Amino acid sequence: MGNMKYHFNEIEKRWQEYWAQNQTFKAENNSSKPKYYVLDMFPYPSGAGLHVGHPLGYIASDIYARYKRHKGFNVLHPQGYDSFGLPAEQYAIQTGQHPALTTENNIKTYRRQLDQIGFSFDWSREVRTSDPKYYKWTQWVFARLFDSWYDRDTDKARPISELMDRFQREGNKTVNAVCDDDVEYFNADDWNGYSTGERQRILLKYRLTYLAETEVNWCPALGTVLANDEVVNGVSERGGHPVIRKKMTQWSMRITAYAERLLQGLESIDWPESLKESQRNWIGKSVGASVRFNLKDFDDIIDVFTTRPDTLFGVSFMTLAPEHELVKKITSEGQREAVEAYVEATARRSERDRMADVKTISGVFTGAYVEHPFSKEPIPIWIGDYVLASYGTGAVMAVPCGDQRDYDFARHFNIEIPNIFEGVDISETAFADKENTIIANSDFLNGLDYKAAVKRVIEGLEQIGQGEGTINYRLRDAVFSRQRYWGEPFPIFYRNGLPELIGAEHLPLLLPEVEKYLPTESGEPPLGRAKVWAWDTEQNKVVDNNLIDEQTVFPLELNTMPGWAGSSQYFNRYMDPHNEEAIFSQDAINYWQQVDLYIGGSEHATGHLLYSRFWQKFMFDLGLVPFDEYAKKLINQGMILGTSAFAHRVEGENKFVSFDMLDDLSSQPIHSDVSFVNASDELDIEAFKAWRPEFKKLEFELNKDGVFKVSRDVEKMSKSKYNVVNPDDIIERYGADSLRLYEMFLGPLEQYKPWNTAGISGVFAFLKKLWRLYVDDNGIRVSDGNPTKDSLKTLHKTIKKVEEDIENFSFNTSVSTFMIAVNELTAQKCHNKEILEPLLVLISPYAPHIAEELWHLLGHEESISLAPYPQFEEVHLVESTKTYPISFNGKMRFTMELSLDLSKEEIEKAVMANEKTQEQLAGREPKKVIVVPGKIVNIVG
Repeated sequence: MGNMKYHFNEIEKRWQEYWAQNQTFKAENNSSKPKYYVLDMFPYPSGAGLHVGHPLGYIASDIYARYKRHKGFNVLHPQGYDSFGLPAEQYAIQTGQHPALTTENNIKTYRRQLDQIGFSFDWSREVRTSDPKYYKWTQWVFARLFDSWYDRDTDKARPISELMDRFQREGNKTVNAVCDDDVEYFNADDWNGYSTGERQRILLKYRLTYLAETEVNWCPALGTVLANDEVVNGVSERGGHPVIRKKMTQWSMRITAYAERLLQGLESIDWPESLKESQRNWIGKSVGASVRFNLKDFDDIIDVFTTRPDTLFGVSFMTLAPEHELVKKITSEGQREAVEAYVEATARRSERDRMADVKTISGVFTGAYVEHPFSKEPIPIWIGDYVLASYGTGAVMAVPCGDQRDYDFARHFNIEIPNIFEGVDISETAFADKENTIIANSDFLNGLDYKAAVKRVIEGLEQIGQGEGTINYRLRDAVFSRQRYWGEPFPIFYRNGLPELIGAEHLPLLLPEVEKYLPTESGEPPLGRAKVWAWDTEQNKVVDNNLIDEQTVFPLELNTMPGWAGSSQYFNRYMDPHNEEAIFSQDAINYWQQVDLYIGGSEHATGHLLYSRFWQKFMFDLGLVPFDEYAKKLINQGMILGTSAFAHRVEGENKFVSFDMLDDLSSQPIHSDVSFVNASDELDIEAFKAWRPEFKKLEFELNKDGVFKVSRDVEKMSKSKYNVVNPDDIIERYGADSLRLYEMFLGPLEQYKPWNTAGISGVFAFLKKLWRLYVDDNGIRVSDGNPTKDSLKTLHKTIKKVEEDIENFSFNTSVSTFMIAVNELTAQKCHNKEILEPLLVLISPYAPHIAEELWHLLGHEESISLAPYPQFEEVHLVESTKTYPISFNGKMRFTMELSLDLSKEEIEKAVMANEKTQEQLAGREPKKVIVVPGKIVNIVG
């Protein structure tokens, strides 16, 4: 047989080629087998490629997908690329290289790296969000949203054409819709008398995607609007650039229509509780009252939402968000300068930053007042950055005696703090315990507890027309415009300044060419640089901008869609990715139905995982999908952390000192690339100096052994921390099967765990030991024949444990189970086919290449991935025999293995018939034979 050593590089390459050529993992859209859909969050193909932290979730899902195939399921396990994104665009700005080219190159790297890890993806279904054949359908869903409104009566989205029919017949007074706040009532005659433009303006207030002037996170350095979850501590998550708040006309999605359904849907899906809680908090449901305060000396009113209407008589001031639309109008001349300075300072802070800052107390009096709805007393209006325009109404009725933040604000600015609680001291702190509240100093509410007072005050507000009971959600409509080039173009042109859809039959609307990827000098998005970016409504095609005539040729939308657009239906498109007539066929969606298992990071909790649920519910309302939740079960994999290395430079001196020699010296830790450090934490000083030339002339003080030690710390694995480990290197040295097993072996899937390359050698040694069970220098050493009871026991306890582990996603414990099994079988000198063949199927989901190779060497023609999973048989774990100690006058002389089924008499008979018993007795008759079944035999002579 030649050299039969474990040449993992050759083996892995051979089987990866075999799977690709034979399309081993291609799923069919119909099958007599039960279906199972395993999905990974598809990656953004970045320039750096994968590091060892990235494949963690993919390995787990691949093990599960391969396991389900062994169990007889038709498994859909697709992969693709979320390939629109900011990094490729920024690279384009720096180098002029088209983002499509950058993306294509990056995808090649990703594909090579994914292939060499041995994933069982069905690549025939690959999607790329930046492929026009794919984003045609993203544009199509946008168009369906534009053509829909949300009917509160039926609690679902409906076609806008139905709404137009109702307006024509009866106006809008009976329409119970989710719509803009400033909708005015009209009757059928009014509607029928409106111009086309007036009707379109009204419909925009109802559409599920609409144009609105909104406060946005504007990042001048990136030239784009960022979502709230892309802003951290007032700067962009990407690049750390300053972010300011400003008003812009933007596309928005009316996700708020689905707030209650998004909350309720969480009860029906098996997702991590912490992730559900993140979504619940983001949606932020609260029950209370809406109160209308009349402005003094103005005709306007200020609406306030409060969860504590029972404390209405404790209001001593009102705080508006600095960006509230009335601030400019109501500010008195004496306060104008201070107010404008405060508004400007607030615009430089992100909402998240303002929400997180609970220590700073700041605000300015506007000089204006509102009137208390019942007492008619004047209440001063302040502005403060702890109130956000985007939450509720952007106005807060401040009750300092009942709210600590209001209390601190009132104390700070010497505002009155009236006490409306019976028998409560508020001289030091506010009283917020609503369950133990009895109201006082509150007119008709005196003596009532919290619940009774809430009911009574809402009745009172409704009687005088100044409020009502209401439910509020923190969730805001999602801004859907980005001022970027590399994203989906909107299928929208503008006639007389109003948006109109390009017909579905003319999609996709392709991204135009531009000479630069920056915003224009006048501040328009990059698409403003396109010379051929107008829509001809007669020819139904894109034409030169010079032809815009406002009769038949119109300007196209200049914004592009955000990053989450392409990922909001990709899981359904995988079911039928080559369909050019529909986003997917009804046959495909009704066969695959839902994702059975979705694995991805928890960082998407309030981004992709919320928006995609919203789009799914919308698609459900249209009757296009059978379920309004798309993923039955979701697992958030933890993160593999890097082990960073630090060389220590002595503070104020031009020298580095070995970490173990620092003692009390104060030092500055400086990241070293981990590739310069060996397993004993010793730094290659020359490599470090060559990498950081500024340290070339510095002294490096070694320890007493003549080496320079670094310190270690566990951090997120990232290029900026120089602690990235490339899977290519690991695979080259140890093989993909070692990488797969080691990533699982590091610890429970959901936990965060540090990478340590030194640890992989244990897993590698296990694979070599596994190989030697099957193969020696002369070739295959597996034989037929009857296995021993011990070997059967080892196999079946392994089957039982590994199956339980996989079903519980406890992959780390499976790896140790395999190690124990191989150690036991090696000790048993087991080379039996009846044991070793099923063992390969068990190991195959984890280490598929070595399993395929050994399976093939055992004489199989077909891939091991098609082999049925071994059946666990309890009988092999039941102890069927007992090794009895045989004693004479209490002294053990020898042992006998006997069946546990034997009766006392049968045991005695077997023992007496044994030659060794006869030797011991030497012809004497025993006085008696004591037999305790399952325990001992004692012969008394």
